[in-house]
Amino acid sequence: MRLFLAILTGLALTGGATAGCYEGVGCTDVNQFTKANLRQLSCENLWYVRNSIFAENGYCFRTKRAQSYFDNAGCWVSDQAQVKLSLIERQNVGSIVQVEGERGCPK
Repeated sequence: MRLFLAILTGLALTGGATAGCYEGVGCTDVNQFTKANLRQLSCENLWYVRNSIFAENGYCFRTKRAQSYFDNAGCWVSDQAQVKLSLIERQNVGSIVQVEGERGCPK
């Protein structure tokens, strides 16, 4: 699983300066993710992609799990509700949350 996440992370192709791009899904800040593509990802990878959007926008993670994946160095927003997301990023987070809910993924 971690190897797949490392590969996913390493696929940062083009897009915004800090945007993550994922094979089969797209770039977090320029592509609207389809639920069909998101359904191809595991719960773990859905969690990772969703949280990468928050990390890209300065969120300071509180949980040990998130801190083990995302470095809080340089983060500037401690309240997730205050993270400024673009329209596409908000739509992508919403779609990921919906697919996670459909699957019964842990929160």
